[in-house]
Amino acid sequence: MPSSQSTSPPPPSAPTPRDAPAPGRTGRPAGPAAAVVDVEQAEAALVEHYPRLVRLAYLVLPPGLGRSRRVLTAHALAQRALPRGRARAAVVPDQRGTGQGRAGSPGYTYVRGQVLRAALEAGLPLRRRAWPKRAQLPPGLPQVWGLRLFPRSGGADELALDQRLAALSGPARAAYVLRGLERLPDDEVRRALAAAGAADPDAALTEADGVGARYALLESPEFDPCSLQARPTDLVRRRQHLRAAAVAAVAALVCGALLAMPGDGWGPDGAAAPPYAKNPAAEAALDPAKLTRVAPAAWKRSPRTDFTAWPARGELTGDTALLRRALAVWARPGASVRVSATPGTPAGAPPGPAQLLFAGEVDAARVVLLHDGLRVARYAEPKEGTGGAALDLARTDGATAADAGAVVLGRSDGNVRYLTAPWVREAAVRDLLEPSAAAAPLTRGADGVTAPFASPALARDCRTWNALQLRDRDGTTRLATDLGELVPARLTAGRPDAPREATAADWTRTACSLAAARSHGVRAVHAWSYAAQPLPDGSGQARWVCTRAETWRGAGSRVLAQVVTPGATAGAVAAKAEGVPACGEREPRVLAGVLWKARTGDWYVLAAGSEDVTSVRVSGRDPVPGSAAVLPAERGERLHLTARLADGTRLTSLH
Repeated sequence: MPSSQSTSPPPPSAPTPRDAPAPGRTGRPAGPAAAVVDVEQAEAALVEHYPRLVRLAYLVLPPGLGRSRRVLTAHALAQRALPRGRARAAVVPDQRGTGQGRAGSPGYTYVRGQVLRAALEAGLPLRRRAWPKRAQLPPGLPQVWGLRLFPRSGGADELALDQRLAALSGPARAAYVLRGLERLPDDEVRRALAAAGAADPDAALTEADGVGARYALLESPEFDPCSLQARPTDLVRRRQHLRAAAVAAVAALVCGALLAMPGDGWGPDGAAAPPYAKNPAAEAALDPAKLTRVAPAAWKRSPRTDFTAWPARGELTGDTALLRRALAVWARPGASVRVSATPGTPAGAPPGPAQLLFAGEVDAARVVLLHDGLRVARYAEPKEGTGGAALDLARTDGATAADAGAVVLGRSDGNVRYLTAPWVREAAVRDLLEPSAAAAPLTRGADGVTAPFASPALARDCRTWNALQLRDRDGTTRLATDLGELVPARLTAGRPDAPREATAADWTRTACSLAAARSHGVRAVHAWSYAAQPLPDGSGQARWVCTRAETWRGAGSRVLAQVVTPGATAGAVAAKAEGVPACGEREPRVLAGVLWKARTGDWYVLAAGSEDVTSVRVSGRDPVPGSAAVLPAERGERLHLTARLADGTRLTSLH
């Protein structure tokens, strides 16, 4: 969905295409001239280019700080870039005439150098015999309490670039950012790095060469610390800390009152509580011996066929130490643990003893799957040691047999591996873009662990879209797809008020649109081919498809209306919306339209509604009887579509 974002003003350099590589190593050296910068000049440059300076600091700061701390530190470094004292002046090389325009003004050059120097210092290791530099300490201001702030998530390309930059040294990251974000030639990059305290600018430039010229991605919202999302911190732990602080304050008051009282005070039989109160439920939740372990055949007799009927499987279900670590990390993950949760999933420990689903070795990791009735938790650690542990949480409340068919055990090298439900008889992989091709059988171990196969959640293009095909013991065949979360999203089709299990043919032209629902907490995605209309140039029929992604949390559903024309390999998105009932069980109707160019070069409005639409009105023109309309149009025309239903109700199109 389109979203507003704060963008920094681009450097006022010579016009350069965004996707063009940054200047190479042929930049001319700056002259020996220098300029004097007073605090007013620096302040003006800081205010004008603040978003860009903060983005530069965020990209250069070490990734080990974590996204939230990097955001606050980047803002702090930019805000501390001014010369100290109102009358303080600084001397910097004058870069006017070097092709940098106003961005090369002395004031901007000075504050950029200060930000760059501080960001590089923040990545230096702390030494026992030396005082830490100011940039190495947590920022004093700004401070945010009770929230974690981080930029909006980008796509797979931004994630890959972030990982490549994380592997670089601080000076190399700075060199890459100065090239791509600031568009500086390499001679000026060398001077900027040397001025910021880098020991070997040439080595930094050489190291940055290995990343590749993907500079356009540096302007992505993924790296914009001025356009932020907010999530709460660990609410359970925060309440525990507040409660502990309140108890300590009360205890201090009581002790002070007792000391002030004459005689011996209240005595041992007074009304005081014990010094420490223990929570039996919290203690039980951390005890591996109290984990619920379902018997292997219990699902056959269980009144509920969901995750609560899954037996405990895997060769490490008896490893008490591993289970204890998994429960402890779930309750209070440390700073080194990579934690992820689908939107709307509560954080914190389980309210009581959890259910053990799996504990075993998967590829190069030891994996534990747990379920507490509301969430599925996946804990993973390397086979050797416990460094680099990860915790993933996914909301699964209200799951049915159709939703609880499989859980992701691990992803590696672009592949995904699942643990299937005990009632699954057969598993296969089906490419939704090739519906006529036979499904490829997917081997499973005795414990229900599948062989790995290519995951669409990790793919950068849409040449194939693999779905997991599961056949239950009652003969029902279901399709699910990996959208980057623990539980794959179920695929359905048909009228929203009478859904059925989807087949590959239902998703042939629209499977690529599933990428828009990645990492959104999606429970199921429904496809509905709601209309068809002949094209005005006689080239065939256009088919209209509405897809709706429902989430586990109920809110945040995403709707796409797509038109599929003859010869097109994929549907074109005509309209989209979020959080609306259209195309769903509560509102099984939809209206959408698109501008379409015929083979003759003429432009038309194609509009279509669901079968209960009796007339369509396009941008003030006379209503067209029926559920579809084809009208001449002008290129770039803005469309406003409405329709009338059989009962006289007015229907507005998706936008």
